[in-house]
Amino acid sequence: MNKYKTIIGLEIHVELGTKSKMFCQCDADFFDKEPNTNTCPVCLGLPGALPVPNKQAVEWTILIGKALNCTINQNSKFDRKHYFYPDLPKGYQISQYDEPVAVQGRLQLKVKNEKLKTHEKTFRIRRVHLEEDTGKLIHKEKETLVDFNRSGVPLVEIVTEPDFSNSDEVKMFLQELHTIIRYLGVSDADMEKGSMRLEPNISLKLISNSKAQISNNDELPSYKVEVKNINSFNFAKRAIDYEIKRQAELLDKGETPLQETRGFDENKMKTFSQRSKEEAHDYRYFPEPDIPPMKFEQKFLDELKVPELPAGKVKKYVTELGIKESDAFILTRDKKLAEYFEQVSAKCKVQSAKLQFKTKNVNQDISNAIVNKRISTTLSADEFIEQLTHQSRVHTVDDIEMDSLISAVLKDNKDAVDSFKAGKENAVMFLVGQVMKEMKGKADPQAVKKILLEKLTS
Repeated sequence: MNKYKTIIGLEIHVELGTKSKMFCQCDADFFDKEPNTNTCPVCLGLPGALPVPNKQAVEWTILIGKALNCTINQNSKFDRKHYFYPDLPKGYQISQYDEPVAVQGRLQLKVKNEKLKTHEKTFRIRRVHLEEDTGKLIHKEKETLVDFNRSGVPLVEIVTEPDFSNSDEVKMFLQELHTIIRYLGVSDADMEKGSMRLEPNISLKLISNSKAQISNNDELPSYKVEVKNINSFNFAKRAIDYEIKRQAELLDKGETPLQETRGFDENKMKTFSQRSKEEAHDYRYFPEPDIPPMKFEQKFLDELKVPELPAGKVKKYVTELGIKESDAFILTRDKKLAEYFEQVSAKCKVQSAKLQFKTKNVNQDISNAIVNKRISTTLSADEFIEQLTHQSRVHTVDDIEMDSLISAVLKDNKDAVDSFKAGKENAVMFLVGQVMKEMKGKADPQAVKKILLEKLTS
């Protein structure tokens, strides 16, 4: 039994793809622009500048909350979060504290337990709140420069409860969240550009060896370590695995890991200490005096519709279209690919009387062709169907030829047939060999065996 229980919570930051910044009219697209050219008195925090909230950013934050099954607060407000860092021009960040946009959500995923059995697990979302992004520090050999182009870009923070037991669960959750964000169309969630940044909080709790009582209560450890600004699912997994090992070694020596913020070195694949981790009271939160509280009418909230999300599409493809769940999952990872599949499927349904396919489930044929990349998805729907029809006809001709050839092999090898019927099941492999010889190896041995067994047992 593992000596420690791993406890992981997540903080995920997503930059919204609005045209302007959160509280000013500056262009929110700052990537690859000359440093400090995309700024104004508001996002630079100059005296007398007044912030005006971006309505679309608020609406998109509500959509994210809805997609994560959160309760949307009808009363919400902005707060000042004070800390002093070179990338924060005002000396505080406009964020949300006690009245965020959304709270108490959940996301259900299929995960594997220690015995590799798949089961449903619910990961709770504590809150979804809206804030402004900071500037960006650029570290050179002997100096650190600050670029404020990013300062003030709308930033959504998604905070989970500490419901994760290992790095595999974290990676799966992050990938699903990334897909949901893209389906909503609120962000490109491009991690290489920093549009989605991952911050796991990791701690370990000793599990009692006593058979009478296992210390598995809800009490959290007295510390947690946050790894900041990870920009890759794989790096998040590596950072967590490294931290689990590092913290376990400290606990084994009787030491409690420091409550701190750490970075992740992508070259050495290890974390490193940055600074001691703050508590909420250290930030001296108070309501933002320049922005009135927000009150959302129910009609306004009802009008913000969440599109069909990947999990819903998977369920529909499996139950209504008869597609294998593994194929449905792959198809729905990219919204454009899912839309392409649905377009082809709809056209096939309309043209079904004219089309001939090798199976009764045309949708599975389409899915196979897309997932296995047998037909390019750059083709129009009509061109795709034409290619699929051609391939199906070729397969049908091949199947007829193979069926005829197998019948001939059975007729010419009566001794092997009699041996099989007498209970010598290995005789079928001799027959498979004969068929493969006649087909000059251009057949699937498993398919040949299946047809042989059907004919031998009929």
